[in-house]
Amino acid sequence: MAEQVLHNPKRLGQARRPSALTATEPASIFALKSLLHPVVAVGCLLGCLQIWQQSLYGPYFLVAVLTFIASAHFLGVLQLQSRPHGYFSLVSLVDILMRWALVIAFICLLLHLSKLSGSLQPRLLVSWALTTPLFLWAGENFAQMTLARSSANASRMRKAVIVGLTQDGLRLEQQLIRDPSLRIQVAGYFEDRQPERLPAEGQQRILGRPSELVDFVRRNNINVAYVTLPMSQHSRLQVMFEALRDSTVSIYFVPNLFAFDPVQARFDVLGGIPVVAVCESPFYGASGIAKRLCDLIVASGLVVVLAPVLLLIALGVRWSSPGPVIFKQRRYGLDGREISIYKFRSMTVTEDGATQYQQVTAGDARVTPFGAWLRRHSFDELPQLFNVLAGSLSLVGPRPHAIAVNEQYRKLISGYMLRHKIKPGITGWAQVNGYRGGDDLSSMRKRVEFDMEYLRHWSLALDVSIILRTASILWRDNKAY
Repeated sequence: MAEQVLHNPKRLGQARRPSALTATEPASIFALKSLLHPVVAVGCLLGCLQIWQQSLYGPYFLVAVLTFIASAHFLGVLQLQSRPHGYFSLVSLVDILMRWALVIAFICLLLHLSKLSGSLQPRLLVSWALTTPLFLWAGENFAQMTLARSSANASRMRKAVIVGLTQDGLRLEQQLIRDPSLRIQVAGYFEDRQPERLPAEGQQRILGRPSELVDFVRRNNINVAYVTLPMSQHSRLQVMFEALRDSTVSIYFVPNLFAFDPVQARFDVLGGIPVVAVCESPFYGASGIAKRLCDLIVASGLVVVLAPVLLLIALGVRWSSPGPVIFKQRRYGLDGREISIYKFRSMTVTEDGATQYQQVTAGDARVTPFGAWLRRHSFDELPQLFNVLAGSLSLVGPRPHAIAVNEQYRKLISGYMLRHKIKPGITGWAQVNGYRGGDDLSSMRKRVEFDMEYLRHWSLALDVSIILRTASILWRDNKAY
């Protein structure tokens, strides 16, 4: 499944935001990716200062500094990918709006705490906050068009070869094609295994055996060599690396992380020692802050807007059947820690979920008439907004299962507990793809499969997409019993 998603990013609505900076790209592209967002945001502030005839000195200088820092963190690195002519991405614009809202929230909080907000003109700040996202989006599109024109110049391309016709090598070449900002063109592969042991794709592009690599590099001015052979061939690799030292080619070793079915694989350095994360949460650093701020802002707004609805539902539950208005159930949360989630009571029983749990089915006698209406439109889930505010849930994430269900399926599905690397959510990628209910092994496998896709390809834009899709199916979900 991971491989299918990597080859077909549209499976996730093109909402992924992978790390976009690499030391192999030209310095000009590196600077463009790193600085476009903060420079445009600060530039818009300077433009608004000119329009409203205000000086940069004083509190506005602090706003400019905070804008540069916050934009670099929350807006992230510019994503430059090859796109069709006339490409328009609403998801990209929504992603910018979400991240810019976090920048504004961060700056407003610091200005309030420093008691400087009173010395700033509200109309200036409002005009700046509203216009900047449009300039950011226009800047991204301009950079994309500039990149397309620049990439058309073949003389600027660097030549590369891949040693080892492997799935990793094929994936690497596809990524180099999708990201023309790297300006790397793969000439072909070097391989000495028999054709029946190789992928059918790419066999016609084999340039020779690895023993012939050094001579080919010298004769054809190759700039980069990517080695995708397994580490088990240590002796062969050592001989090849020693031979390549007698050339100016840059050498990169590509470890086969896909053999471990990685979740958020990335590299880090601890005291000069390189380490590889094979299984990790996507919410580290600025990503974790952005996710939490998004949860707080959206959940707070929904609680305020839906307060009358919450009150009416509470009265309806109280009057329709005996028992508490709210019931809580024990489930597993982040890192497998036990949490309690809250719902409007929709049944005549209130199982705690720790020792027993029976899946609700169509026509279940335990569901009250008013509860059936609540469950059909997922209104029984609304009290979980308070779980989001408290921090035990997120708006979007793998749905938490009752503890009894977890203990059953963790023994049957490999990697089941990895879905607890992040906070569970009120809705998730599995739910909007039709896997909301079903207490059988086949349905649970598919649910876990989609949860793992979400972990591998999370982005704020993906969260927004899931929230919007959830809202669109609430009135026609035939699996809500």
